[in-house]
Amino acid sequence: MSVSGNNQFLRHIPAVDELLNNEEIEALAASMPRSLLLDTLREVIGTVREEIREGCLAPPREHEPRQFLTELIASRTVSLARIKKRPNLRRVLNLTGVVLHTNLGRAVLPAGAIKAINDIAGGYSNLEINMDTGKRGSRYASLEGLLAKLTGAESAMVVNNNAAAVLLALSTLAKGREVIVSRGQLVEIGGSFRIPEVMAQSGARLVEVGTTNKTYPEDYKRAITSETALLLHVHTSNYRIVGFTRETSVVELVQVGREFGLPVMSDLGSGSLFDVTGLGLPAEPTVQEVIHAGPDVVTFSGDKLLGGPQAGIIAGKKALLERMKKNPLTRAVRIDKLTVAALEATLREYLNPSQVKEQIPTLHMLGLNQEALKQKADRLLAALQRETGLPARFTAVETLSAVGGGALPTAHLPSWAVAIEPVGISATVLAAKLRAQDPAVIGKLQDDKLLLDVRTLLPGEETMLIEAVSRALAQRGVAD
Repeated sequence: MSVSGNNQFLRHIPAVDELLNNEEIEALAASMPRSLLLDTLREVIGTVREEIREGCLAPPREHEPRQFLTELIASRTVSLARIKKRPNLRRVLNLTGVVLHTNLGRAVLPAGAIKAINDIAGGYSNLEINMDTGKRGSRYASLEGLLAKLTGAESAMVVNNNAAAVLLALSTLAKGREVIVSRGQLVEIGGSFRIPEVMAQSGARLVEVGTTNKTYPEDYKRAITSETALLLHVHTSNYRIVGFTRETSVVELVQVGREFGLPVMSDLGSGSLFDVTGLGLPAEPTVQEVIHAGPDVVTFSGDKLLGGPQAGIIAGKKALLERMKKNPLTRAVRIDKLTVAALEATLREYLNPSQVKEQIPTLHMLGLNQEALKQKADRLLAALQRETGLPARFTAVETLSAVGGGALPTAHLPSWAVAIEPVGISATVLAAKLRAQDPAVIGKLQDDKLLLDVRTLLPGEETMLIEAVSRALAQRGVAD
């Protein structure tokens, strides 16, 4: 279209006031704030104006220009408004096979935890009141006894994540003094947060001993001075060094601590209350085993192998935990009532060991065997193949899942997936279309196929998944 033609077409763009009288826009106005509707209208008008100027949009001959633009802007406004009205944080169907997917929120909460959140969120609670005395109580009270019973520790408290737990413990026990740790345990704990940096923030001074692959008890002993405040053991839960290695165990470090009168802290990182070898996974030290080894303080996460909400759990000697509770930093890293409710409900599931692996979704998904996964994949495959006319080829394939969340890095989880080979578009474009669905679907790309790993397909999600795949494949207009 010529420049003069573009300008003529631009004059037919209806004014905002005129568009507000359009039936589609009027219906939309009843379900969204006027300010948001006006912003959306102006955004669409701006896009249409730019498309006309660039020659990307021309009036079809069979339509009157003003009517064409009115209908186009109204339709686009409704579509954009639907997107804008969606919450920024929304439901995702995880078909990656990564059980503790950090980017997708890690652990799926058990039903009891979800109920507890709903019960507490809708009213007031006894978060910090002692119901016997009527006076102010502790927000840790509902968790302390449970954690002590489950772990064997004298006492326990909870903060908002494990990095905060480590920070609080180091700040309380070693601020301005030295903490000795093996060079091979100076891990990065996710999101580029590293143990040395957390330690520096706490005010403690790092003293490295040993080498990357070998550290002996004598290395710690030689490094101890009058400035030493703490011996730290960090479980390398997100990586493994194999081959020519030698690590000082928690038991050995506790012996060194007792010999020199120094407290010992063990950061488990992921942390588990359940022996995961029963799920066919590599051995991982349980919190109970580590507590039994005798360290003064143990820290671990709530939203990894434990299968609960994001939290950092500190268990250990009562006297040391009382000092932590009095640290001003505690208020900055404390948990809210919803985390307390969800974590208590999750922990209560562990009181029944025979049922826990079925009640905690994380443990259930990790424990699924190949036969069960094959059956899930076959059911999904059959359901997708019944959706006739979809431009894609579906097949059931073997794949590998992962634990995720920096836990059990050497674990290989054989799994099954439904592979989609779309027709006319690439698997990458299909993946983008599925991310735009509501709920969004996230799988994994492999050899120009999109794999839907059924290990992480939750009960009740199959229908939503099939509908999302059908919509995504039926959509047109997305360029490869």
